[in-house]
Amino acid sequence: MSAEGSSLGGYASGAGLNSHDADAPTRIPVPSLLRSLLSEHLDPGYAAAAAAREAGAKPRPRLGEWAWQVLAALAIATVFAVAAAQADIAAPAARQAQHTLAGRVRAAEASTRHAGATRDELADQVDAERRAKLGMDENGQQLLGSLDTANIAAAATPMIGPGLTVTVTDPGMSKDLSDVSKQRVAGSQQVILDRDLQLVVNSLWVSGAEAISVGGVRVGPGVTIRQAGGGILVDNQPITSPYAIVAIGPPHGMADVFNRSPGLQRLRLLETSYGVGVSVSAGDGLSVPAVSVRDVNFAKQIGPP
Repeated sequence: MSAEGSSLGGYASGAGLNSHDADAPTRIPVPSLLRSLLSEHLDPGYAAAAAAREAGAKPRPRLGEWAWQVLAALAIATVFAVAAAQADIAAPAARQAQHTLAGRVRAAEASTRHAGATRDELADQVDAERRAKLGMDENGQQLLGSLDTANIAAAATPMIGPGLTVTVTDPGMSKDLSDVSKQRVAGSQQVILDRDLQLVVNSLWVSGAEAISVGGVRVGPGVTIRQAGGGILVDNQPITSPYAIVAIGPPHGMADVFNRSPGLQRLRLLETSYGVGVSVSAGDGLSVPAVSVRDVNFAKQIGPP
């Protein structure tokens, strides 16, 4: 009799089983993990520690653990102290750099304003000379009339007349103008986007406007309204809230069409949803400035077609 048979009282392990059951692997019962989690609420280490205390074992000395904790706290404090010292050392240099950059920006703005004033003065002188030379005969007067019509179409002539003023007020200003998403989200401090002003301007054109300015900047050929971070640029000039859109034209006829336009409907929706301020008023003596006329360059083919 084999050792296995003697251990089982003289019977083999597969006695009384068919060939399929006899060859099946033997499964050793293992406690269920879920059952152990539900029945054993304490970690086995706690039971081992309690058994060691009952057996009279000495507790593990904690002086070494406390020493390591103190060393870790000192290391963390040292890191923070070094970081604070470096920040204090770098702060004056950062402030100096900011002041330098701000000074350069102010100087560039002053130079731009001076150049713009000089350009306007020279343009007035050229216009006066042109009228003095061409206004002497009938052909010259006809040419002057054609030039005036072209200048009005190109928005190169300032205009004054009746019209509508649409004022849009953003409910809040963004703290960081360089990091603002173009998507309008609930709770965002910036609500008015470039596409909103574009829609309003297009609606005013459709309503019969003859000249339009946004934030004091004339809208003409080649002038764009676009987003730059958290700011809005009109002809590359930044404008801020409240955004004043002045449209010169027949005020009553414009108001009737603009009240049903997609632009005003968008503003009313923003007013209801985000608290944007919207004001539309008619007035006389409204003025819009001239836009700087740029040379138009056409592409030319080089080589044989």
